[in-house]
Amino acid sequence: MKKLSWILVLLAGLVAGAVPALGDVLPYDEQADVHATLRDALNLAQQSDKRVLIVFGANWCGDCKALDKAFHETATADMLSKRYVIVKIDVGHFDKNLDTAGIYGKPIAKGIPSVVVVTPKNEIVYATRAGELADARHMGSDGILNFFKDLSERPGGY
Repeated sequence: MKKLSWILVLLAGLVAGAVPALGDVLPYDEQADVHATLRDALNLAQQSDKRVLIVFGANWCGDCKALDKAFHETATADMLSKRYVIVKIDVGHFDKNLDTAGIYGKPIAKGIPSVVVVTPKNEIVYATRAGELADARHMGSDGILNFFKDLSERPGGY
């Protein structure tokens, strides 16, 4: 009976989306060494003449998943790959990597996902401060693409 109860709980979680389905790739590596990952991204950005797009989020966050999905769609993926080295940082339930978020001015204060754009020298050129992407599910793919297009058209071309 216990085994059946456990199976029903697992199935209910899969249906509700609380547990990733088998084979799902989660957007955020919960075990990543964030400092090493950032260091590597900054080095790659310097070599490739790009900026680093730091994305703060969590695997439980529907808006973070929507943003990640948009990142893999052709138009957005093409635009982002030309301009940025992308680093995703897991913030857990706002209890992980907060020191890193603090270095970049706490962009997660108004919600996740949030992004920071830095130069290869790790100088901040843009950061979400008002939860600009925290409603990514309702922005949709076109809204997310337009957000990054607008960002790239600002003076300095973030």
